[in-house]
Amino acid sequence: MYAPFFGLAHAPFSIAPDPRYLFMSARHREALAHLLYGLDAGGGFVLLTGEIGTGKTTVCRCFLEQIPAHCNVAYIFNPRLTVPELLRSICDEFGVAHRPAAAEGAETVKDCLDPLNEFLLQQHAAGRNNVLIIDEAQSLAPDVLEQLRLLTNLETSERKLLQIILIGQPELRTMVARPELEQLAQRVIARYHLDALSPEETRQYIAHRLAVAGLQGPQPFQRRALARVHGLTRGVPRRINLLCDRALLGAYSAGVREVSDAMVRKAAREVFDSGAGAERGRWWPALAAGLMGLVALAWLGWAMEWWPPLATVGERASAQAPAQKPVLAAPSVAASAAAPGASATAAAPAASAAPAAAHSAPAAPAATLAQFLAAQPAQDTAPAWRLLAQAWKADLPADAADPCAALAPEGLRCWRSRRASLNLLRLLDRPVLLTLQPGEGHAGVSALLRGLDGTMATLQGVDGTLLQVPVAELAPLWRGEIATLWRAPVNLPSGNDVAATAAGAAWLDRQLSLAGAAPSGSSGRSPEQQRRARVHQFQLGQGLTPDGQAGPLTLMLLNRAAGVQEPRLRGGG
Repeated sequence: MYAPFFGLAHAPFSIAPDPRYLFMSARHREALAHLLYGLDAGGGFVLLTGEIGTGKTTVCRCFLEQIPAHCNVAYIFNPRLTVPELLRSICDEFGVAHRPAAAEGAETVKDCLDPLNEFLLQQHAAGRNNVLIIDEAQSLAPDVLEQLRLLTNLETSERKLLQIILIGQPELRTMVARPELEQLAQRVIARYHLDALSPEETRQYIAHRLAVAGLQGPQPFQRRALARVHGLTRGVPRRINLLCDRALLGAYSAGVREVSDAMVRKAAREVFDSGAGAERGRWWPALAAGLMGLVALAWLGWAMEWWPPLATVGERASAQAPAQKPVLAAPSVAASAAAPGASATAAAPAASAAPAAAHSAPAAPAATLAQFLAAQPAQDTAPAWRLLAQAWKADLPADAADPCAALAPEGLRCWRSRRASLNLLRLLDRPVLLTLQPGEGHAGVSALLRGLDGTMATLQGVDGTLLQVPVAELAPLWRGEIATLWRAPVNLPSGNDVAATAAGAAWLDRQLSLAGAAPSGSSGRSPEQQRRARVHQFQLGQGLTPDGQAGPLTLMLLNRAAGVQEPRLRGGG
């Protein structure tokens, strides 16, 4: 109704799952990366949780679109099942025939388990993975969860035969943490809780949907209105859609092309009944009066000596508290790696306090990350490049002047960036060379990142040593410079346009098909336009900037979605 009034081709805030409006924030991409990690993790459980409307279904849809061709998927969307019903549903989803062993008897659990196990063994022998996805998993009964745990016992001597992904609301985390489900909890190999959008992400989300809907002019939401939208919706995408849709309708009804703060508050009262916080002004005076009453009552109590004075309470607490032993903190990596002159002043108080505490606690060991970096060659990057090549099972000659040129005949391409982020590392999910700065005035040191799991990173030195270090300790020494590799056919054009040759265009079309990027349905488009549209669609699903250009980042993620065998990051190699 209001779309033409604002110069829009479509309604931008429909709650229908339209893939054109897909918005992948950094946390959505990280959630997707956790699910993709589970595909090759060798069995067990992967948990994805989030509040209602935070985008779990969106992430799951992206995940389903990117599952490689060598994976079989069973998807259960109604988890309110008994154990026999669950097993029958799993068999049906995988296409496994099952029937009662007795001619006229009821089907038992064994009647489903035996053919399912045989199917999983056959698929494993054929080199295929099997993934079971259960949505709304917080509704699973305890005995059904236990049966799912038993399904992970189906295995060979090499790996488990079934990967199970549970998607649900936050109650799922509470369920898995129960003592009676301890055995299941120990089999969770990855978990991620999808939080709502931040204020900045909320603004980006609204702008993205308006742009996809065809907005050409100025943003219709005033700055204060955008802040109000985030405050009232708490950054939950579904609530944002409902509120923004009603606010635009209100502006249209009033004949104005700007949505004000007052319009958003009015829309919230209509959409969320009580306003979801818009009515706070009504109960705030009562709350303030209540607080003032409590303060007055407390003051009267102390005045009448109903309670002891504050000083007496504090003295009693300090007298009863046990004496705490002083503890020496290990020096931080950044401080130990910094230049001596820069840290002398800051280190003086710590140095003077150390003797007083030394008698009650042993001295902390030196920072291992500083030692690790000191053992790496500061100027010569060739050993680090050879280590990266080894991760890709490639040989790099010791005298290679240009590592990228030397690796090209083996079908490996280089990609460098000076502005990478932690989220990008997780998205790429491959070994990378990090350039770390041990301190001011020190030359950069190259180290190979082999693993990134949660808050811990695994580095590999040129001598082969591995070091696990908290990401928080690593971050101050890394300024975003990375280098990595990706696999490409030898005859692929070396420029930015891989479709510049017929062979390159054919390869790109084949990779897009393997990755599930469906051909465009428009018969009036040229092959180049259709290819660009497919790349655009794939980029949206991956959370990349959708420009339709198949650049190195897009091709790296395209390889992974198409099932190209490349080293992964999270497993440490």
